[in-house]
Amino acid sequence: MKNIGFFAISMRLKLLVTAVFISAAVTVSAPDSSNSLIFAQKFSNCIECHRDLGGELSAPVDAIKKDIHFQYGLSCADCHGGNPDIKTDDYEVAMDKNKGFKGKPAPQEIPEFCGKCHASASYMKKFDPNLQTDQLEQYRTSQHGLLLGKGDRKVATCISCHGVHGIVGAKDPLSPVFPSNIVETCGKCHSSKEYMAGYSIPTDQYEKYRKSVHGRALYEKGDISAPTCNDCHGNHGPMPPGVESIGNICGHCHLANWEMFIKSPHKEAYDATNIPECEICHGNHEILTPDDEMVGTSGKSLCITCHSPESKGYRAAGDIRNLIDSLKNSVSEAEAVVKKAASSGMEVGDAMFSIDEAEHQLTHARALVHTFSVEKIEKSIDEGVSSAQKGLKGGREALAELQFRRKGLAISLFFIAIVAVILYLKIRHRSKVQSASS
Repeated sequence: MKNIGFFAISMRLKLLVTAVFISAAVTVSAPDSSNSLIFAQKFSNCIECHRDLGGELSAPVDAIKKDIHFQYGLSCADCHGGNPDIKTDDYEVAMDKNKGFKGKPAPQEIPEFCGKCHASASYMKKFDPNLQTDQLEQYRTSQHGLLLGKGDRKVATCISCHGVHGIVGAKDPLSPVFPSNIVETCGKCHSSKEYMAGYSIPTDQYEKYRKSVHGRALYEKGDISAPTCNDCHGNHGPMPPGVESIGNICGHCHLANWEMFIKSPHKEAYDATNIPECEICHGNHEILTPDDEMVGTSGKSLCITCHSPESKGYRAAGDIRNLIDSLKNSVSEAEAVVKKAASSGMEVGDAMFSIDEAEHQLTHARALVHTFSVEKIEKSIDEGVSSAQKGLKGGREALAELQFRRKGLAISLFFIAIVAVILYLKIRHRSKVQSASS
């Protein structure tokens, strides 16, 4: 029995020691919590050597730690080639050109340098099957790619927008191509008069965009769905949109307005005269919030820039503006009456609902301006005016009810006062009679 007991205690001690060693081993081999690597890195003599070189030669070693390629297990040799696995101090062995080593690529070589992986669907599937692999083909069709092909070394390439040795994913808010950063990224070149000298294109796009309705949505409201440069010009294949494609670009977001426009008489006329569709009225980089002053025949109207006073279009523009103004006036009148009734404590829910309907029709009529059809706009306006009048009637009835209640209250108070006076006189008379009899 003693031997059995000793054996049991011995086994328990062995298990305890084993558990301690296993625990220690797990602790030692556990990944550093500060290390965000997704895939482990292998030995690389590139990093071992460049780490100690200092200055710009060691800068890539620090930058690459945050690089998305590094996080996926790629390292220097996956882009630059060479012989990174051998532990050697001989840089000619490490950077052996027979092993495919290529140092810093020239600007004209960069698209193919990145494209050797990113244009390979079979290679990119190893990391994300959903990644696009047509960036290189798109770039070759872009204005940047075409100029690069002609020998222009200043044009943007992959690294101009994505960076180098510290590239983060496009969905990372720190990425230069994240929606909130794209305008600044494009603006680095396109806002510089010195850099853009010789290209004969404006350099005020950035400042104009910030003032636009899209720019205010992005910068003031933090709306990263607001259109930026790449939404209109493309990202890997940016080109200035042609006249015939502007409507399609705007219609990507403003679909309802675009569908109205292409069915309107303006579509055919614009195509025939090569007028840039949406841009002719709304502008391009400094698109402001549209208002009613844009329509009609007043001095601020855009319609009169094309339509002469004797034209059918000029008369239609005037009619459309008058219709819109008539509904606006109806809504304003109804709102004033209903607000007065509401501030007096009257119930005006139905009247306010009617006014909401009228305002909805006003918004609809403003959108229908893209049809340039007086008949369609008039129908919407008539429905809106009817709703506004219904709201006005409800407001007036509420005010009439208020007056009736006030009059009723005054009459009631009057009779109550008379009764009170009579009671007072009656009590006073009885008091005098009692005093006289006593």
